[in-house]
Amino acid sequence: MSPRALKPLEPSATPPELIRNFCIIAHIDHGKSTLADRMLQITGVVSDRDMRAQYLDRMDIERERGITIKSQAVRMPWATADPRALSERSETKRGETTYALNMIDTPGHVDFTYEVSRSLAACEGAVLLVDAAQGIEAQTLANLYLALENDLHIIPVLNKIDLPAADPEKYAAELANLIGGRPEDVLRVSGKTGMGVEDLLDRIVEQIPAPKGNADAPARAMIFDSVYDSYRGVVTYVRMVDGKLEPRQRIQMMSTKATHDLLEIGVSSPEPTPTKGLGVGEVGYLITGVKDVRQSKVGDTITDQRKPATEALAGYTDPKPMVFSGIYPIDGSDYAELREALDKLKLSDASLQYEPETSVALGFGFRCGFLGLLHLEIITERLSREFGLDLITTAPSVPYVVATDTGETVTVTNPSEYPDGRVAEVSEPVVKVGILLPKDYVGTVMELCQSRRGSLLGMEYLSEDRVELRYNMPLGEIVFDFFDQLKSKTQGYASLDYEPAGEQTADLVKVDILLQGEKVDAFSSIVHRDKAYAYGLMMTERLRKLIPRQQFEVPIQAAIGARIIARENIRAIRKDVLAKCYGGDITRKRKLLEKQKEGKKRMKMVGRVEVPQEAFIAALSGDVEGKDKK
Repeated sequence: MSPRALKPLEPSATPPELIRNFCIIAHIDHGKSTLADRMLQITGVVSDRDMRAQYLDRMDIERERGITIKSQAVRMPWATADPRALSERSETKRGETTYALNMIDTPGHVDFTYEVSRSLAACEGAVLLVDAAQGIEAQTLANLYLALENDLHIIPVLNKIDLPAADPEKYAAELANLIGGRPEDVLRVSGKTGMGVEDLLDRIVEQIPAPKGNADAPARAMIFDSVYDSYRGVVTYVRMVDGKLEPRQRIQMMSTKATHDLLEIGVSSPEPTPTKGLGVGEVGYLITGVKDVRQSKVGDTITDQRKPATEALAGYTDPKPMVFSGIYPIDGSDYAELREALDKLKLSDASLQYEPETSVALGFGFRCGFLGLLHLEIITERLSREFGLDLITTAPSVPYVVATDTGETVTVTNPSEYPDGRVAEVSEPVVKVGILLPKDYVGTVMELCQSRRGSLLGMEYLSEDRVELRYNMPLGEIVFDFFDQLKSKTQGYASLDYEPAGEQTADLVKVDILLQGEKVDAFSSIVHRDKAYAYGLMMTERLRKLIPRQQFEVPIQAAIGARIIARENIRAIRKDVLAKCYGGDITRKRKLLEKQKEGKKRMKMVGRVEVPQEAFIAALSGDVEGKDKK
């Protein structure tokens, strides 16, 4: 703990000029959580005894994977001189004033950009963190542009300067070129050892502006996050803009008009600490005891019921799902539990969208919209871990707009919704992709992007050995394994970021999988015509290995409309009907074989193929290792 880490001020008594609201933004794995850990230690809000790595990452899944999924707000005290004295670096004047620093540690992965954008709206400044051994990466640029759009003050910082591979001079020049300024103004810190972190805290106090707001106006607080606590109900995280809120006050949600009593109000420091209220510029939490998760909407404005504000705050733009997948309970009786679990997850992850749907093969479930494949993976893992649900997820798909010959337009998020009539035109979503990579891999990556129907928009050298490639690509081509391919072709050096860029028409077809002549909707997919044959071949081959043999031969076919493009057969199990025939004339054996033949024909006409649950899971996830039939 630093000697300048003093006892925090009582929040209700903290004037706005002594508050600094900032967040840490960076690419994934550049050390945001480690730097946040050192700040918590140096400011003394977490004792050395209680300290653990990734302190603010509360979920097991975050700690296991080493990534931040949820933004976390924390309040820290920092005693320092007047900002004007700080610029003179006068040691004698230090320790005169205690400032309240509200920090938000944000995720770094592209799939959690919505978390970052909400955090930025609650701050006046941002610490832009760059790994001194890796330099600027794609998500660094994406987060920087987000911060600039929000008109935040940016403090550039190089982290991990203690690493042998660090090259701070080179990357400081890169950062200075990117945001303007001099390379020597870029702070050098080590989140691991704590080197330079005190200077960074001083720089935050000195450069980030104090929050502005009218203390005498009616209360207005922006909800930027919320979580569900099974004992206390909905816990709402807010940033105060105008006025003040106090315990036992009656509050009103401006969008839903719902009113509640404030049972508890406080700050996270980093554990929840009740206070006497929140004033202008404060970041804290509210507990009203409400159990209905739909009554606390992220982006809503909270005001005083007796003296309400007339105008709500701007809120956030709703995120647009990029990837859709069906989630079904393996046991149909878990459907109600799955709905409740999704309601609770929606509270802590506002970018999750879902609606009920049914499948002939899988029963009742939900069609869910996600911001990317990692988002889909994290949500399904949280559903199984936190709520104990066994689930099947269907193959991810993106939303298509299909125009039929009759002039009707249909938005298709599930291949089963694809119209059966004649299709005039299909539009698919397009994204603008930014790829940062070393110059040695440019040719390989260009080849990969062209194979995924990408069109080059531009190419720019950020330094003599780092290049940024910009492509327009169909979203359907990058949501599956594009990122894995990119990493393997560049030995892990490339980084990727993408944003929506409208729609384009394309030659897309729906490939159906037929078992015994019947369509199985869970295996259908919408693909480009050039890749339809390869998809049909792959799925028929995969299902041949996964579906157990029946008493009769089962054809597996892939079809576009009425045209079969691929076929595999599952051979019949032959029952030994001659086992009981021990001798006698050959005609006895022939009679038994003819009888079996007739029975097989009848069975083939009325037989329905049994597809085990494991085959669905394996076929949709691509896991066919070790499942080949004997």
